[in-house]
This record gives sequence, structure tokens and C-alpha cells, in this order.
Amino acid sequence: MNSSLYAKLAATNIRKNAKNYLPYILTCLITIMMFYMMCFLANNSALGSMAGGGSLSIILSLGTIVIGIFAVIFLFYTNSFLIKRRKKEIGLYNILGMEKKHIAKVLAFENLYVAIISLTLGLSFGILLSKLMVLTLGKLLNFKIAFGFEISEFALLTTLILFVVIFLLLLLSNLRQIHLANPIELLRGKQVGEKEPKTKWILALIGLACLSGGYYISVTTKSPLQALGLFFVAVILVIIGTYCVFTAGSIAILKILRKNKRYYYKANHFISVSGMIYRMKQNAVGLANICILSTMVLVMISSTVSLYIGFEDTLRSMYPKNIAVSGYSISEEEARELTDVINEITNSHQVAQKDVISYRYMSQGVKKQGNQFLWNDSYVYGETTLYLIPLSDYNKLLGETNTLKSDEVLVKYSNYTKSRFTDETIVIGKENFHIKEMTEVSKKDIYYKQDMIDIYYIILPDIDTFEKISKELDNIKGDNNRIHFYYGFDIDAPKEKQLEIYESIQELRAQEDVELYQKFYVRSVEDARDEFFFVYGGLFFLGLFLGTLFLMATVLIMYYKQISEGNDDRERFEIMQKVGMSQEEVKKTIHSQVLMVFFLPIVAAAIHIAFAFNVITKLLAVLGLTNVALFTTCTLVTLGVFIIFYAVVYGLTARTYYRIVKH
Repeated sequence: MNSSLYAKLAATNIRKNAKNYLPYILTCLITIMMFYMMCFLANNSALGSMAGGGSLSIILSLGTIVIGIFAVIFLFYTNSFLIKRRKKEIGLYNILGMEKKHIAKVLAFENLYVAIISLTLGLSFGILLSKLMVLTLGKLLNFKIAFGFEISEFALLTTLILFVVIFLLLLLSNLRQIHLANPIELLRGKQVGEKEPKTKWILALIGLACLSGGYYISVTTKSPLQALGLFFVAVILVIIGTYCVFTAGSIAILKILRKNKRYYYKANHFISVSGMIYRMKQNAVGLANICILSTMVLVMISSTVSLYIGFEDTLRSMYPKNIAVSGYSISEEEARELTDVINEITNSHQVAQKDVISYRYMSQGVKKQGNQFLWNDSYVYGETTLYLIPLSDYNKLLGETNTLKSDEVLVKYSNYTKSRFTDETIVIGKENFHIKEMTEVSKKDIYYKQDMIDIYYIILPDIDTFEKISKELDNIKGDNNRIHFYYGFDIDAPKEKQLEIYESIQELRAQEDVELYQKFYVRSVEDARDEFFFVYGGLFFLGLFLGTLFLMATVLIMYYKQISEGNDDRERFEIMQKVGMSQEEVKKTIHSQVLMVFFLPIVAAAIHIAFAFNVITKLLAVLGLTNVALFTTCTLVTLGVFIIFYAVVYGLTARTYYRIVKH
């Protein structure tokens, strides 16, 4: 046999199996296109030159890695479906006289055709749409992009290398399966596994245990710092649990229903339960994939949309004042001098300061033992942070007239603090104090700071006590930079004027001969705005981009499963009619089974989201978003839209199923 015959056979096979191959080629094409565009964006020179472009490039580079990993996993999954549907045909070739090496050549040509078509069209569309993606991202992030056509050699080469390797691995995987199987196994390829599935109780219990563990971690996580460390553990447990419950747990539940004679021996229940047992064995992994992909889409889109919409609130929570100056080891005299210089700068720009606040404080990581705060060299970040503020500064900040005795303090704790004081006294270093009042810090407190760890704010009775503790710390730690000074204010001025004032204050630090100017740093909300917007806008764009990719994967899995269901049910459909059931009864029974199977993943995904809600809000707090109501709204809207989309896709793919069954 010459090569042209193998090539013709391969082309004919693809054409005759178009209903299987076209979705597969379309998936390869779109994945290649999206990988190229993401790689193009991550290495785009226009984005890199913008303020905050570096952070955006890192985010997009991570997106490129995610798409690359996804491409490998998902293309192998869809290819396994294809080869399973083709095994009978390949077995027939083998019986008719074609050797396995000849079949291997046909498969090689098929793989080559798919690779050439996918890479050619995928890269072509990727190159054509990449500029549109840059313009879309520019519109999203409010920066201008020059018009012009550009091809990234790096993105082109990276895409070619990755997907050529993937297609080669797919071919090797297919050849291995054909080589190891005998002709009879190939002919029965689609029917493999038709025996009644055994109840795998151990696997089912492992699944329940993993789901329970993941849910428990999600619900009981109290602080953002905990969320950072435990989130991926919970994700892995839930993924393992999802696969185990779908594959073993569902069959176990169905067999329990079958043992219930009162329930099982009814016409509609008998057929539904019996059919579902076989469906769940064949479809469990695919349904688990749909569930996990759906959960990823919901989490990704709802989180990134929340961050994007809540950007301004997040920025203001991190930068409560338009301009703020903070310094270390600044005396009262130096604080007055620095304040006068800042006033001169704002006056020279003819801008008045508003809502001015200034105070001194100490912050120190401590070891908390009961009601004692100990500072020593064994402190590890993440345990407890102590903020000490003099009463005079506290009263000035809030406009109050609190009084304290020399041995009394006010205590405020953050909402993430895990433990409260039980005694009426506390020990700070070597000093003992009575707690006059203890409350949770709130946003009305000007010194309020959103953080990821246990925080206590201690209001000390006077300056002497404040400085005494500072000296005690100096002796232990060996430095004298414990006392911080903060001066912040708002101004009614456009962005450009605010940046001018910020730059003027920042220029003071260039005067190296003035020691005071080397002790402070300045922050401006407008200076940080662009970089923040690039980060949150980039996350939003990435969420939509990856969400679209995962949606495509969900649609394709649903489509392939409908084809699989249709081919499997066609024979059952005929048998049911032969034993006396009407066509309407058979259709109703099969429809209820298919509907139940395909909507199980979205129900499970909604349950996953409900349990993950707590830990996701803590992770969003790490990024500065503390507006839980906003995230709740975005999650519910995203879930509602996704359910509608899922139902529409199900309806469209179900048509393919019914055409196969009635054929």
C-alpha cells in the first residue's frame, strides 16, 4: 500500500466521522487561537510600557501557563472520546486484512490533517484577533493603543512548539491503544464496560470524606492568611471528592434505591434507576469534569467581576487619604517641621488640605501567650501584630475626650483576631495594665487597617508610657525606629494637580543632607490608581478569557456526551418498545434520565460555590475587596446567567441526542 492510499483513507475517515471530528477540530482551533492571543498579550510591548504594565504582564503570563496546561489535559480527554468511538471501525480494518502498522499510518495521517487544519486556522484567527484583544484590553483599562498590525514571533513559535508536541503525544497515545488491543476488543470498543458496575463503598466513603474535609476548611477559615494557606488544599480535596462521589457514590445511592422494593418496583422508578446505574458508570468522569469546569467558571467570573466593579472601594480602603506621609523615628519637633513643609507645598499649589489626620503609633510583631504580649526574636510573621497609640493622639483622631488612669488601656481587636482576652488585665512586655474597655475595631476608627493577621490596637494612657515601651523595645531589638508618624489629608483637585503635589513632597527625599527627609515616605492614591487598575482590570480580563475557554470545554463535553448517550440509548430505545412500552413512555423515561444526569453537575457546582463562599471572600480580602454584599450579588448573577446558558446548551445538544435515538 502506498502513502497516497493511507492519506485518502484518513481524509475519508475524517469526512465520514464529521459529527465527531468537527467539534474536536473546532476545540483545537479555539484553544490554539486563545493560547496565541494570551501569549501575544503577555509579551506585548505597548502594555509593558504602561504604568502598571509589568504587573499586568505577569498576570497574563500566568494565564498563558493555565491555558497551556488546560490544552494538554482537555485535548487528551476529547481525543480519548474520539478513539473510543473509532475502535469498532479500526477493528474492522484489522479483520479485513490491514496490519496494525498500516492502521497506524492511517491514524498518523488523520492526526496530521487535524494538526495542520487546527494550527493553520487557529494561528490565523489568533493573529487576526490579537490586535482586537489588545484594543479591548486597552478600552477596559482606559489607555490608548496605537493602530497597526503586529505578529509576535515569540507567541507564534511558542504556540507551534506546544501544540506540535501535544499532537505528537496524542498520536503516540492512540497508537499505544491500538497496538495493545486485539481485533475483537477493538470491535467491542464501545461496549466495553457494559456489565453492571460494582458498588465501590471505600471509594464512595473517600469521596464523602474529601468533600467534607474541603467544605469544613472552606467554612471554618477565619482569616485571609489562613485562606492563602488552605484554599488550594480545600480545592484539591473537593476535586478528588467530586470524582469519587460521581463515580462511586452515585452508583451506591442508586443501588440503595434499588434495594428499596416499595420504591423500586414501580414502572417509572424501575426503568429510571436501572438505566441510571449504567449511565453513571459510563458518564461519571465526564459529569465530574463538567461539574469542576462549571465551578471554575463561576468562581473565576464572579471573583474577577467583583474585583473590577469594586476597584474604587478597594483602592480607597488601602489609601484612605489622597496623600499620606509616614515616617520612622520622628520626634514631635520633627513632626511639626515636616507638617509645616507639607503645608507650604500645598499652599504653593493653591490647594487647601481637608480632613487632616496626624498621629504617632508603634507597630510590633509579638508572641501572644494568654493575656501576655511578648516581644522576642522568635516571633514569626503571621502570629499577632500589636499597634500602640497614645491616648492624646487617639482622642485627637476621633474628636473624643476619653480618660485613662496611668495603669489603664483601651483594647480594640481586628475582625480576624482568633482569640479574645478573658482576664481584666494584660501584660505588654514588662508593663501590666487593666483593660478599661475592649471592642472590635471598625471603619469609623481612623487608624483602622484591613490586614490578614491577628491585630490588637492598644490605646496607652499617656506619652510617657508610650515612650517607655518604645525604649524597652529599643533595648531588646537593638534599634530606635519603633515610633511611627502618620500625616494624611484629602484635597479637592484633579488628578494632575494631586500628582504634582505628590511629586513635590517626594522630591524632598532627594535632599540627602537633611536627615528628616530620609525618614519618611509618601503615598498618593492617584499615583497608585493606574497600577491598581491594571492589576484588577487584568484579573477581570483574564477571568473572562479563561471563563470563555472553560465554557467552551463544558459545551464540548456536553456535546460528546449527548452523542455517547444517543448511541447507547438507541438499542435500549428499540428493546423497550419491543417489550410493550409506547414510544411516548420510552421517550419520557429516557428524557428524564438524560435531564437528571446533565443537571447533576450544575447542582453540585452550586453546592461547591455555596460552601466555598466563605473562603473566597477571605481570599478577596487579601486583594483588598471586603465588600461581601458585592461579591454575593456577582456570584448570584453569575450563577443565574450560567444556569440559563447551561440550559440553552443542553437543549441544543439534546437535539443531536434525539436525532441519533430516532434514527
